[in-house]
Amino acid sequence: MCELFGYSGDREQSLSRWLEPFRERGGGSADNPDGWGVASWHDGVARLTKSSEPGFSSAGFARVASELRTRLAIAHVRKARHPPVPGMLNTHPFIHACCNRDWVFAHNGMVPDVIEWQSTGPLCLPEGETDSEYAFCHLLTDIAEAYENPLRPVWLDRLAKLSEKIATLGKFNFLLSDGRELIAYGHDRLHQLELDDASGCKIIVATEPLTDGAWLPFAAGELRVYRDGKPIARLGGKGLVSPSPH
Repeated sequence: MCELFGYSGDREQSLSRWLEPFRERGGGSADNPDGWGVASWHDGVARLTKSSEPGFSSAGFARVASELRTRLAIAHVRKARHPPVPGMLNTHPFIHACCNRDWVFAHNGMVPDVIEWQSTGPLCLPEGETDSEYAFCHLLTDIAEAYENPLRPVWLDRLAKLSEKIATLGKFNFLLSDGRELIAYGHDRLHQLELDDASGCKIIVATEPLTDGAWLPFAAGELRVYRDGKPIARLGGKGLVSPSPH
């Protein structure tokens, strides 16, 4: 049912150590053959590469996995469920503009009823058919109402609460970024690995552990925020439970 990969580091470096095994999850070592995508940031600009072909056999994904150097990334391998066919417009991650920034989102799970929710405006219009992209647009619309002052954690609190509400519709694990923070919501299936070594501080988030190491599962309904390879906030469905990230 799709898998997620996220990375936040304090310096630009190769992600091949984790992206290579993650690529295999795209139809090789796991049943997620219906597309792959990688978003990374370079000088503050999001770069998105994706394809509807199986990740494990994709020369494009192999090249990205071996060559990509960045300090912030989100990747996804897809098991098509809603709709149940591969297609570029339905391949994650998705990117939409909000609050003068480009936001990137990828989702694991199923929340088909979110498509029936009434749109609150034209801020974010899905380009594909997935419940994932509809959920993304609802999150952005809600964030925009509280994001006028990003130095306050109000928008994070709203994000956590709406994420919890959407999760009641099914399964809702996701990664989200505005190009500064990596935000991860774990409904029922997400893990974190935190490393601090000679190559710097880094956080890796994945649906399933990709390497040896002290991978720790998210608590149900937990939203975590990372910046420059360090955890900076943790929220539950009831709001902020650790210091503001700013």
